[in-house]
Amino acid sequence: MSGGIDKNRVNNDMIEIGIVNYPGAQAAAVLGMTDLLLAAGAVVEREHRGQTLAVSHWRHDQEVGGMVREFGSGPDESSQLDVCIMPPSLAGPPTPDPAMTKWLLARHTEGAVLASVCTGAFVLGDTGLFNGRTVTTHWTYEERFQNQFPEARIDTGRLVIDDGDLMTAGGVMSWTDLVLTIIERFMGHAVMLEVARSFLLDPPGREQSYYSTFVPHLEHGDEAILKVQRWLQDTEAREVGISTLSAIAGLEDRTFLRRFQKATSLTTTEYWQRLRVARAQVLLQGTRLPADQIAWEVGYGDPSAFRKVFNRIVGLPPSEYRRRFSSRKA
Repeated sequence: MSGGIDKNRVNNDMIEIGIVNYPGAQAAAVLGMTDLLLAAGAVVEREHRGQTLAVSHWRHDQEVGGMVREFGSGPDESSQLDVCIMPPSLAGPPTPDPAMTKWLLARHTEGAVLASVCTGAFVLGDTGLFNGRTVTTHWTYEERFQNQFPEARIDTGRLVIDDGDLMTAGGVMSWTDLVLTIIERFMGHAVMLEVARSFLLDPPGREQSYYSTFVPHLEHGDEAILKVQRWLQDTEAREVGISTLSAIAGLEDRTFLRRFQKATSLTTTEYWQRLRVARAQVLLQGTRLPADQIAWEVGYGDPSAFRKVFNRIVGLPPSEYRRRFSSRKA
């Protein structure tokens, strides 16, 4: 953990969590997070824990020339914020706002945890605090995020990453998971469970890998490797021998392997495994084919090997994946 609030701190008398309501922020997330947090505050108050939780909304006021509080459930004048949350935007990554970036850095210096949901991570990325840190955002923005913030370590397989002074969540609806994680961290496991039960939410534990599909990196500029990627896509990765792939690229084996990993950030084995698993996800969702037959259809002669690879990449066994996501209910 790098600076910020003690991750295990749960007994402060006053906890204030600020939500930044920037232009384009998803209203459902702003209001939904507020509801969950206020519900947690009510639980704490009812149980006479000696804690108070306040929620505030903040926006950039052009006339004032800075960030202003537009809503607060607690005192108008707070000592400092404990958490600042950047909600998602349905319109894609928000436009950079230097005043907001400066304000976030000031709150972080004061000890606030900075948190983001989905595209809100692009705002926190502008602070430079992600350098050398492991963070997440929506899996469809992985390549764009990595290009924009190359010093960050992006892991879009995870839904919530709590890294002390920085907390990031993946998809648009992962604000529920983020807020439950914040409640557990600052007010304890029992309060989090009560709020989750009250709102009929699963406690934190899901992963973004359940919902994502493999999106190859194609904007790397290496035409020889791009030729191999297209061939693998067209042939559904049926033939994956190194000699075959390097011949298609027109490169020696060692040169091909080095350039392939540099261009795609994956080894050839990791790459074709992800292509096959992506094809298996489509078949599990849209057909009633048995898992063993799907294993054969995507190129695995050993169904047990297929299940191991699928579980490792997706985070669920094929049977559970089908139960959750099949479009053809029995």
